[in-house]
Amino acid sequence: MASVRAVFGRAVAAHREAVAQIRAAQRDMDRRAGDTGHLDSSAVQQARLAEELAGTARALTPGWLGTGWDHTVPELPVGRDAAPTGPVYVPVGTAQVTPDAAFPAVVPLLGVGHLAIDADARRPEVAGLVRGLLVRLLAACPAGLLRVRTVDGGAVGATFAAFRPLVEAGVLPEPATDRESFRGVLDEAERHVRQVQQAASAGRDLSAVPYLLVVAGSLAPDSGAELARLRALAHAGPSARLHLIVAGYPPARGYPEPEEPLPSAVAMRVTDRGCRLVDPPGAAPYSAGGLDVPVRLAPGPPDELVATVSRRLAGALRTAGTMTFADLMTDRRWPDSSETGLRTVVGRDGMAPVELAFDDATPHWLVGGRTGSGKTVFLLDVLYGLAARYSPDELAMYLLDFKEGVSFTEFTPTDSDPSWIPHARAVGVESDREYGVAVLAELAAEMGRRSVAMKRAGVTKLADLRATVDVAMPRILAVVDEFHVLFTGNDALARRAAALLEELARKGRSYGVHLVLASQTTGGVEALYTKTESIFGQFPLRIALAGATGVLDPLNGAADGLPVGTAVVNDAGGIAGHNRLVRFPDAHADSARLAWLRRELWQARIPGSAPPAVFAGYAEQSLADDPTYRSLRPRPRRLALVGRNVDVTSSTASFALDASPGRHVGVLGPSVVGAEVLAAAVGGLAPQYEAGGASFVLAPLVAAADAVAERTAARIAAAGHRVSTVDAIGLREELRRLSTLVREPRGGADPTYLAVFGMDAASGVLTEMDEAGRTGLDDLRVVLRQGPARGVHLLGWWRGLSRFSDDIGGPAGREDVACLVALNVPGGELGMLVGALDLDWRPRPNRALLVDRHEDRVGLIVPFTGPRAEGE
Repeated sequence: MASVRAVFGRAVAAHREAVAQIRAAQRDMDRRAGDTGHLDSSAVQQARLAEELAGTARALTPGWLGTGWDHTVPELPVGRDAAPTGPVYVPVGTAQVTPDAAFPAVVPLLGVGHLAIDADARRPEVAGLVRGLLVRLLAACPAGLLRVRTVDGGAVGATFAAFRPLVEAGVLPEPATDRESFRGVLDEAERHVRQVQQAASAGRDLSAVPYLLVVAGSLAPDSGAELARLRALAHAGPSARLHLIVAGYPPARGYPEPEEPLPSAVAMRVTDRGCRLVDPPGAAPYSAGGLDVPVRLAPGPPDELVATVSRRLAGALRTAGTMTFADLMTDRRWPDSSETGLRTVVGRDGMAPVELAFDDATPHWLVGGRTGSGKTVFLLDVLYGLAARYSPDELAMYLLDFKEGVSFTEFTPTDSDPSWIPHARAVGVESDREYGVAVLAELAAEMGRRSVAMKRAGVTKLADLRATVDVAMPRILAVVDEFHVLFTGNDALARRAAALLEELARKGRSYGVHLVLASQTTGGVEALYTKTESIFGQFPLRIALAGATGVLDPLNGAADGLPVGTAVVNDAGGIAGHNRLVRFPDAHADSARLAWLRRELWQARIPGSAPPAVFAGYAEQSLADDPTYRSLRPRPRRLALVGRNVDVTSSTASFALDASPGRHVGVLGPSVVGAEVLAAAVGGLAPQYEAGGASFVLAPLVAAADAVAERTAARIAAAGHRVSTVDAIGLREELRRLSTLVREPRGGADPTYLAVFGMDAASGVLTEMDEAGRTGLDDLRVVLRQGPARGVHLLGWWRGLSRFSDDIGGPAGREDVACLVALNVPGGELGMLVGALDLDWRPRPNRALLVDRHEDRVGLIVPFTGPRAEGE
């Protein structure tokens, strides 16, 4: 607080010096005016003294601060190159000593105090004075050094209409014209004071901190309850770079304490013949009560001049407020600890950097903006800014994109660039809803693990745990772009997602789990209708870009018409009056630096660190690229590999083929992908045996499977196993042989795998009876029921559900094929087949449903669409 007292002391000293100069001049004029013996000499002296005071006033108000409103004004440069080093004075009128002797009446403002005018801007002369003061200060200060908020409740904003170009450019917010928006201005001013006071307490240099100037042409009607806040701001303002110009103060009688002066404010008392300046409270002992010389109010600038200056100033402020991607970065890599939260600079408000946080106060963010508004760019700015400040031991990222699939590809290794952002743990590119639910479930499970650790340590928050125990427990940031897709419809999956999201939103702050939900709209999500408050109420920080719907309060239209690269930041759940206008850079505009940062972060990772788990929803999967397949060696428990699970790590989807009943695989659906899934399952078995350790029989019964079966046979033969290919007649004989084999007492038969591509094509052959009165279907059902115990397994592709059901013997044989891989088959029919009427399955390209009846497991997979042999 010592630095705050020092700033306040300098401001008071400057004001007293100015007052002393004016008082001395006034006493000299009074003395000489009373010298009746030398009237002519006295008049000359008065004129000379007035000229000297005019010179002093001109020196105190150079350039825009003191110029007249003539044709030369537009030629003056807008803005200074450097911030003023002392108090900023402004002229308020002309002090008329005698009819022939006058000088400009100037008052100290920025760096010193405030100005209170007892008449409001509904009087034309007061409106002109207020507009003139605002033009002078905006044009005279360096671009971005002065932030302005306007209030005009009595004239509904008309006082500041000529400044419209600044509003349209996003530099100046709309005037506050009612009590609620006036409260918002006061809220912002109070935040500004607190931030400056905190910076001063931390010993930071305040010279680059923008002034906040609140200009009230007229106070909002019925704003009596806010006057106490206004007076408190006036008291704290000069030392916190906050200044007020308030027309209409003191307000009309009827408010509490209407005559109480505004602290640190020069008062102007307006009459029909001019005005009188009254010293601010605390100006004694130098004050004599005010300037006892009539003052003629300064004329206002022409509206055309205000508009011209506003346009030039808007351009200058846009240029000054523009950030580059480099401005978001720190000088050192990974300098910060995330023990108490995460913080990063996201842009600028004028010249001031805007830093946002994930902490107890703002644990989660809601971001909205239409397509093309810059939403993805903003998210990348945040993520790169955090990645530059915090090491992977301090921050872990889970990134999901549910739409275009391009938002987060930069965080993953690619064919052209093998590097990645080491903070990324899982990245979903064009994600499925099931993948999103899997990620949310993983985060909920992580909260459970952290809860156990915190209970053991006897603490309730992550910050307390890390302060107590030396543990590597990074804060987790989960970003979900186009999150509304996750809750489309009102099915079981949407309800599961809503329940998980609610849990994360309510408990996340305690366990260091933070969420960013981004979308074009938060409305119309049926699964969230009853959870709006329990979920979105936990998102106090709202960031609205152009076209955002539902992010801010319905009565807050601050995001309407925003240009690209600009956002409204609101830390009060979107309520009007808590807005900050922020300009942010386009990371892609500095592609060279972006690539350099990515490479630098990657090189700084711990050696051996694994890349993020990447789920690319549009990407096909092949057996040859599967890590489980690549690691296969001879083993006692063999697995049929059918695809990749839609889970956080994209684990391999498999089914164990052991001696348990029902250990067979049925691939269902007319899609030709069925042949490829079956080929992957069979081909993946070969490396799980020593050479010659198993026999394979392939039956390609449909033309679509010929090439796939031929390739699979070659793969099996290359592994050193016996493989034969049969047609439908050969399949009938093979089933007869295997049926006889499995019914015999246990012997030393080799493991045998029968793979049938298009089992339904054998229907005519398998229904025929032989001499013993048995059909091929009878032998098939014996193999299904008794085969696993003798090492015989069937892997078949049926193109129709009804044929599959008939072949296995209807409901009685349901348990005999425990693994089903459903492709393009209707969900309702599949549910009836497996006895699950509530089965949630919607067929779509490059997806399949894996049903494991024995383990009561149903999961979405990306089926293998190969297999590719090495080198293909």
